[in-house]
Amino acid sequence: MSRKAYLILENGKVFEGTAFGAEKETTGELVFTTAMTGYLETLTDPSYFGQVVIQTFPLIGNYGVIPADFESDSPALKGYIVREWCQAPSNFRCEGKLDTFLKESGIPGIYGLDTRALTRIVREYGVLNCKIQYTPDISDEELEALTSYKITEAVESTTTKEAKVFTPEREEFNVVLMDFGAKHNIGRELVRRGCRLTVVPAHTTAEEILAMNPDGVMLSNGPGDPSDNVQIIAELKKLTEQKVPMFGICLGHQLLALSQGAQTEKLHYGHRGANQPAKEVATGRVYITSQNHGYAVVSDSLPEGAEVSFVNGNDNTCEGVNYTNMPAFSVQFHPEACGGPQDTAFLFDRFMDLMRENQ
Repeated sequence: MSRKAYLILENGKVFEGTAFGAEKETTGELVFTTAMTGYLETLTDPSYFGQVVIQTFPLIGNYGVIPADFESDSPALKGYIVREWCQAPSNFRCEGKLDTFLKESGIPGIYGLDTRALTRIVREYGVLNCKIQYTPDISDEELEALTSYKITEAVESTTTKEAKVFTPEREEFNVVLMDFGAKHNIGRELVRRGCRLTVVPAHTTAEEILAMNPDGVMLSNGPGDPSDNVQIIAELKKLTEQKVPMFGICLGHQLLALSQGAQTEKLHYGHRGANQPAKEVATGRVYITSQNHGYAVVSDSLPEGAEVSFVNGNDNTCEGVNYTNMPAFSVQFHPEACGGPQDTAFLFDRFMDLMRENQ
């Protein structure tokens, strides 16, 4: 029998829906993604750690659960909200149903509420804390706890616990991937291009990385407030002083900028989806990109030797940085783009060229 579930927002608004997935209460940061496909990649993207995700596309689950498409070993998000979930998926690769997957993963969900109205609230008020529960009532103490909720230990909770090595069929480069909550496809793209890849925990020191004699260092995506990672930023500064070729994506992009003295800011409601326009400053060309972030590098805070390379086509925020004083560049969007457009996959080739030039 279906059970009613309620989404309580920190501003006091209450949405009624029907429960699916794991039956448990949860508190998180409410965000939305506009992606029309790739819900499995969304569910398993570590960058959603601590968040309750709204899918703006109305029907979710129609191609079931496909483990080969997962971007991590298990979901990191706190809750999942959809307008309608498909109970009879149809796809030749399907290995399970969305509801079962959420139950097994301990992720509560709500369906049947007005996701359009909910998304408009987030757009107007910005990111809000929320709670999924099974009664519409909330006490003053519970509301206070909801309001004060903050995502903490995000990178520590999503990084790999031990180093892992992946070898290509034909090795050309030795690359170290600093895992801040990395999507699997970043590693796949590197290995496919001939990189012997060593994935290391986020708090690996610069000395330990340099001892691996890397041709290049990849800085992954990940969750949380970038400025929380003080020790990681300090280690990145040490690495940049050694002029090791670097490529940063998403959180890696932000951490690299912070290591050079730049600043980051929290966006009103972030950029999440597979249809975000990123304009290349040098050419004026606009690429459609996959994005998932709530923070951005402040363009005006970039130091000498750092230039904005991409800007967001909607709000003109920084989407990429080229460094002229060291062999490094970074982007805010996802060139590995699973799921999403492959328009900017050429940036991995640019990283390969950067390493060749510095060998």
